[in-house]
Amino acid sequence: MVDAGRFRVLLEQERDRRLLLLTALRNDITSVSLARQDSNVDDEHDPEGSTIAFELSQASALLAQSREGLEQIDAALARIAAGNYGRCEVCGVEIPEGRLEARPWTPFCVNHASGRR
Repeated sequence: MVDAGRFRVLLEQERDRRLLLLTALRNDITSVSLARQDSNVDDEHDPEGSTIAFELSQASALLAQSREGLEQIDAALARIAAGNYGRCEVCGVEIPEGRLEARPWTPFCVNHASGRR
């Protein structure tokens, strides 16, 4: 039997960490956007380093990943509240604790996470 209370704490800590990351990424995107707006430099052809467009794209991708991760964490917390945390959503077998320690938000056993049936 999985210790849902222990995993709730881990998930809540990870959720808090990701919320801080989302705030930082949003601030970065705002800063880069403002820099781009106020600049008349052709950053696409600047030999001095990465472009503003690249930085904006990178920050946007990280923001999307963080939002997706937050959704997975919220879903795991909902499974804890519903009493079905730690069971594969496909086959219903108990997910090994080692897997949950590595990925506490996972809804799948190893077989179903890797696409094997």
